Amino acid sequence: MASTIDWEGASGKKYRYEIHPMSASFVAKAGNYVFAKETNPGYWAPVYIGQTENLSERFDSHHKIDAARRNGATHIHAHLNPYKSDRLDEETDLVRRWNPPCND
Repeated sequence: MASTIDWEGASGKKYRYEIHPMSASFVAKAGNYVFAKETNPGYWAPVYIGQTENLSERFDSHHKIDAARRNGATHIHAHLNPYKSDRLDEETDLVRRWNPPCND
């Protein structure tokens, strides 16, 4: 079972994500994700926060993957989230709280 992290949004709501290496494969389901770097053991900083209809699509060809790697991303944090409106609200909440360098 993957390790988990609770990312807190600007609203104070917490979202539980599983921690995976960048090379991980995912199920073909909708969800939210974070390209993250470990700043100290067990402490993470988001580099890019997003959402998708299909987590199994290759992150290797993601439009922000090169920028995320340049900014130190080593892992993908992800969780399933079937409802588009919820995914978009969560993405906005987290971006407002963390202001990741690759979300522009």
